[in-house]
Amino acid sequence: MANLDKTEQVKELVESLLSVENQYFIVKISIRPINNISVFIDGDSGVTIEKCVQLNRALYKKIVETGVCKDGEFSLEVSSPGVDEPLLLPRQFVKNIGRNVEVEMLDGRKLEGELLNADDQSIEVDEEKGKGKKKEIIKHFLLLKDIKSTIVKLIFK
Repeated sequence: MANLDKTEQVKELVESLLSVENQYFIVKISIRPINNISVFIDGDSGVTIEKCVQLNRALYKKIVETGVCKDGEFSLEVSSPGVDEPLLLPRQFVKNIGRNVEVEMLDGRKLEGELLNADDQSIEVDEEKGKGKKKEIIKHFLLLKDIKSTIVKLIFK
């Protein structure tokens, strides 16, 4: 069975397990050689380690029961995307409204600012330029299709 087929099968299994709790969603699924399966999930209010463990156990059983892989012939990792991982889905942008982000555009431009708004096609970012009296705020309305990557910036105060 090709990796694409397995990826789609695993995706369907995860979706069925998450369907009862619609605050969680799939960010990414990858299957590397020797059936090393990684599932990244997120939630509108974040995702706990306990939720990842619960999903891992249920998904492992489903993978074996449905014959996607045989018991002992695959490894499974379920986690949330790391804080250094780029935002990939509109739902992740919405979840991070109010946080500072670093955006790299497809044309190479970079900007950093507060994520003010997001929908299925675009985001709005307020970028601060200058200091003191010369400080200005520039509003950027960016189409998701024009963005190469967006990373949430952690600010320690």
